[in-house]
Amino acid sequence: MKKNSKKESKYKMTISNFFKHLHTVNKHRFKVFVLCCKAGQPWRGLLHDLSKYSPTEFFEGVKYYQGTYSSIKNRKMEAGYSEAWLHHFGRNKHHYEYWYDSDTYEKTPIIPYPYVVEMICDQLAAGMIYQGKKWTKEFQLEYWLNKRETALINPKIDLVLTKVFTDVSKHGVDKVLDKDNLRKIYDRYTR
Repeated sequence: MKKNSKKESKYKMTISNFFKHLHTVNKHRFKVFVLCCKAGQPWRGLLHDLSKYSPTEFFEGVKYYQGTYSSIKNRKMEAGYSEAWLHHFGRNKHHYEYWYDSDTYEKTPIIPYPYVVEMICDQLAAGMIYQGKKWTKEFQLEYWLNKRETALINPKIDLVLTKVFTDVSKHGVDKVLDKDNLRKIYDRYTR
């Protein structure tokens, strides 16, 4: 009898996961839209993460769905990479990974303002959706301070994110996600 050399995944495509993942994606996109509207970028919020409905991203999300964090993490732990993640950040300018290019003089350019606002709203919404009732206004700052150590991001954009998430931790989302306030922060750190 021949043994199967391919290790079988503990993750499965199920109808239940299909609808749970679809619900999570829709809920996240709606939250980003609401936050982008507060921040003066409704169009960015409306177009946010449409690639998540593509087969490459969606079906990996269904298979590795678990509900309390991104399914991409499970795929990376199992396979060492995520095709959905590579597809996603390569098509969405609100991810700082999109802007990294090791073959250029400026490997991490300053990301344009609309995408930085969408990035802020995306990160806040992801925390809110995955943390649910456990989410606090301090969550995103703590998350960012841990992540920024390895982030390949322009130092000026790092300062913008750190300032915004610090302000959110002190004053809350509603006070900080104001288009005039965000523009002032962005201009202060990027000029």
